Amino acid sequence: MTRRGALARALLWGTLSWLGGCDDGSHRDIQDEINILTRRNDALVGPATDRLARYARNAIPQIETALHTAAPTGRLHLIEAFARIGDGEAVPVLRHCAIYDVHDQVRRACEDLLGAWGRDTAQPRRAERARAAQDEIGRKRAAGEGPLVFAGGPPGAPTVGAPEPVGSELEKTLR
Repeated sequence: MTRRGALARALLWGTLSWLGGCDDGSHRDIQDEINILTRRNDALVGPATDRLARYARNAIPQIETALHTAAPTGRLHLIEAFARIGDGEAVPVLRHCAIYDVHDQVRRACEDLLGAWGRDTAQPRRAERARAAQDEIGRKRAAGEGPLVFAGGPPGAPTVGAPEPVGSELEKTLR
């Protein structure tokens, strides 16, 4: 092969590799659905959850990121999205939130989902991962690990995360 042929081949290979990594727009679409889940609590949440679930595993990293800044009701919506996606790749995220989230209802929702997945015989690998996560939650709690909760709420901020979604009085509420 000539030097020119090798260079042309390398250029073609590099171009094809670059094109394979181009954004197909799904990243923005996933974020749009997540924004609905974290900013609203009305009839738009259900259809947005359905659309987000269609992205399956591809949505998990963005959902995980959103969990860190969403208000408690938004976090509950995101956990429901994990349930609808049903992918075992969400297990470590659910485990972390089940241990460290400052709201009991969010921790409980994560544990409930891990429990349901742990009993699911149709997906043995996910069930195994969920049971291992539940064991880890138990060990961490027994060792005294858990959320950092201040009397009267976190210092310097009225809530952890964003403000409650619009329409929060309609569906999922925190007590």
